[in-house]
Amino acid sequence: MMMKVSPRVSVHVCLCNTRPGAGNKLDKCYCAHYNKRGGTTDGLSHLSNAASSPEKKMKPEQGAHNKMSASAAVAAASSLSPLVGLRAVVSSLVAFFIVVSSVSLLFDRGGQESRVVQLAMDQHRHQEVKMAAAGSGKRQEEECNWSVGRWVYDNASEPLYSGLKCSFIFDEVACEKYGRNDTRYQHWRWQPDGCDLPRFNATRLLEKLRNKRMVFVGDSINRNQWVSMVCMVEAAIPEGLKMRVYNGSLISFKAFEYNATIDFYWSPLILESNSDNPIIHRVEYRIIRAEKIEKHARAWRDADIIVFNSYLWWRKQKPDMKMKVMYGSFEDGDAKLDEVEMVEGFEIALKKLTEWLGTNIDKNKTRIYFAGSSPTHTWASDWGGDDKNKCLNESEPIVKPGYKGATTDYSMMEKAQEIFRPLEEKGIHVQVLNFTQLSDHRIDAHPTVFRRQFVPLTAAQVADPSSYADCTHWCLPGVPDVWNSFLYSYLVHK
Repeated sequence: MMMKVSPRVSVHVCLCNTRPGAGNKLDKCYCAHYNKRGGTTDGLSHLSNAASSPEKKMKPEQGAHNKMSASAAVAAASSLSPLVGLRAVVSSLVAFFIVVSSVSLLFDRGGQESRVVQLAMDQHRHQEVKMAAAGSGKRQEEECNWSVGRWVYDNASEPLYSGLKCSFIFDEVACEKYGRNDTRYQHWRWQPDGCDLPRFNATRLLEKLRNKRMVFVGDSINRNQWVSMVCMVEAAIPEGLKMRVYNGSLISFKAFEYNATIDFYWSPLILESNSDNPIIHRVEYRIIRAEKIEKHARAWRDADIIVFNSYLWWRKQKPDMKMKVMYGSFEDGDAKLDEVEMVEGFEIALKKLTEWLGTNIDKNKTRIYFAGSSPTHTWASDWGGDDKNKCLNESEPIVKPGYKGATTDYSMMEKAQEIFRPLEEKGIHVQVLNFTQLSDHRIDAHPTVFRRQFVPLTAAQVADPSSYADCTHWCLPGVPDVWNSFLYSYLVHK
């Protein structure tokens, strides 16, 4: 039996009889043909005489004579004793090759469908890549942890403004004006790891503040940040269209073209206290009124953006320092004075602030920020220096990755986040500006002796400059500009 198989086109099955006494030469072959395109088969519907011997060729008339019907062919095949039962075998083989051909067809179609599916998947992935490329900047801004990174010296794009040209700078942070010739501190740019901090754009921020009021609430560190913000935007405003106004504890900067106001309000302990005078506030004992916040809250109640800062005034200036807390009032005759650890007073103040915000803030209007702890660099031993020098004569940042000053209290910001957390249930979010660690590196960026001294120096101080060096506030331009870049990025990009 000989078989010729073409699974994609047709199947041919031939049964051949050998001629006895002729060297087992082939005498006749009976062939069945299956065409896949036709989809059906007759069994042995086509018969032909085939002489396989080269010396014996079939004549044309013999071919015609040998054409017969399918039934005759079957009868002829049955009459051949060596081929008894082969009809069933042939039928099975034909069926087998039909199945093989069908499976081949299915695989062929399946392959085509697979290629179509693969092409669709490739196109989908290509679309995803395009969307990813288009949205990469946005995702980077959303996912970027701006607080982790390093300081990079950049005298091409930093500083953002000139301290000598900013007409609204305060003398206690105008270091270049007061004789600091080493201006490298102005050229350090904060570079987050794995992403970029959005570049500050004064015009874009002013547009965001159009018809709005932003107020910084806190102590002199928060005022330091407010002055930085004013200097960052004022150069984009033409002369005659900007103004600064003093009104007791409130200082206002107005950009008339945008109907925008950027205010600073003096409230170092958030609650009412004996340190509320913006000029005369140095007292031996600090006292807060635990239940009194409304007097201060009137200054920020209608604000669209509020930036709170309260850290420095809760630090211990000496080991046994504590905070006095008043409950009730002298007017009502129920005044009660308590004494707590400084950090406990901090918690009392923030819990009252949280209570006020939860009751009075319009969550659809007001955005709230809480500034991180601003490190002081009064103990040079923190970075391997001599404590008697404080930060005097430091000219470079600390480059050690992950540096944290031993005297910087990072836990207070964690407490603030914990206290503010219940506001989330009311849909009020307080965003903490986490700039503590990046500021901890900048031992070089304080005014030290290069600032206005509001009280005449003594002979002893003149002899020992480190004794009056300011290692708490920040020269401008400088570190607070980065704090405001954080604030700008949250306001404009997030």
